[in-house]
Amino acid sequence: MNALRVIRRKIMTPNRSATRMDVRGFHVKSPEARTLLETVGGTFLDGYGIAAEARTPAAAEAPLATVPMRFRGFAHEGAAMAFAVRDGLRPGGRNVERFLAGAGADHIYMAYVGVGWAMARLPRIRWSTLHSPDPLLRWLVLDGYGFHQAYFRTERYVHDLYEDSSLPWRDTAARDYASRATDQGIGRALWFIGGTDVDVVTGLVERFPRRRWPDLYSGIGLAATYAGGATEAELTALWDHAKDYRPQLAQGAAFAAGARATANLICPHNEVATRIFCGQPVALAQKVTDEAKVDLPGDDQVPAFEVWRQRISDAFARSGHYALTATEQK
Repeated sequence: MNALRVIRRKIMTPNRSATRMDVRGFHVKSPEARTLLETVGGTFLDGYGIAAEARTPAAAEAPLATVPMRFRGFAHEGAAMAFAVRDGLRPGGRNVERFLAGAGADHIYMAYVGVGWAMARLPRIRWSTLHSPDPLLRWLVLDGYGFHQAYFRTERYVHDLYEDSSLPWRDTAARDYASRATDQGIGRALWFIGGTDVDVVTGLVERFPRRRWPDLYSGIGLAATYAGGATEAELTALWDHAKDYRPQLAQGAAFAAGARATANLICPHNEVATRIFCGQPVALAQKVTDEAKVDLPGDDQVPAFEVWRQRISDAFARSGHYALTATEQK
């Protein structure tokens, strides 16, 4: 049985070269940025491979826990994708459910995003097998789907500005929001595609129709905060460049703060980013996300997830932080 699991891992796991910047055709800002982004991608695949081989989700917990703290969330994201793929390929599978009941619970944001990666790799007829029971966080599945499409189908989704407006989605009352949730994932991918180079990343955004910019900047704020790869000076340049989209940048950064804090994976670069984008440390940015979640309405024409995001943006706006230039923040 061990040999069969090893074979399953080899068959299921994508080649590590798929995460190389030159293979993807992504911009390389510097050797350091390249190493960081390729390590993120490689660690994702490590997590995927661990889950592909594991007999049960519980068996994956120990090896996932050994991943260095800065990259551990990405390993859990990859693991969630593998468990979701396994569930999609085998009727009755409950791997994601069990993963979320165990080690995946602390990485719930990343796990839902990982399920979205699986969505991109499974035939649509199997999408109903994807386990994402939380009606608020399940929009992150589409975020993960958008990231995957932009990362692996960059020409179509980024350079040709493709927008999939026909995605089938279970929340029919708010189905029109699906393309916006996907754009949030595309925005995260732009941070990788642009190699964490602020000029390149913002240049990519500006090729899109302006109506898509708010969600793209939200994703960029999340990726810049969670993954890092930019200096304090570069992050302040991003803040100054965003101008009218600072609320979305801050909201994305606050989501990253919540994801890092919930998993107890806070790193120095997270604190730098939330101070610039949110005007406060990670712990307080996470508190904003928690407070904004209280008494959310049910999904209607505007899903509760978007109400939550807007509340977070509004909270930072009331602080007056949006009006400050990077120089004034100091």
